[in-house]
Amino acid sequence: MIPEKGFRVLATVKKVKGTCNACHKLGDVVHLSARNPNGLCGYLYYAAFPYLLMLQFGGSFPWDDSATVTVDCPDTTNRVTIELRRIKSES
Repeated sequence: MIPEKGFRVLATVKKVKGTCNACHKLGDVVHLSARNPNGLCGYLYYAAFPYLLMLQFGGSFPWDDSATVTVDCPDTTNRVTIELRRIKSES
C-alpha cells in the first residue's frame, strides 16, 4: 500500500455519555488518516472526517490556527466526544 501523505492525526476520547456501542472508552487513543479509521466507530469517523482531512493536510480554521478539533458522535443518547490533534512531524 502507498504510505499516507500529510501529517499524522491522533483521536483521543475525551468524554463518554452513556454507553458507547462501539466500546470506546475515556482515554482511548487512535491514529487516524483519510484512508484508515483504525477501529474508530463508522458513525464517529464520518462526523470527524472533514476535520481529519483538514488536519492531515495542514489546514486550519481562519479564526483559530491550533492543530486540534473537538468532534461529537451523532448518537445523542450515548455520545462520545473526541479530540483530533495533528502531530507536528509530517509522515
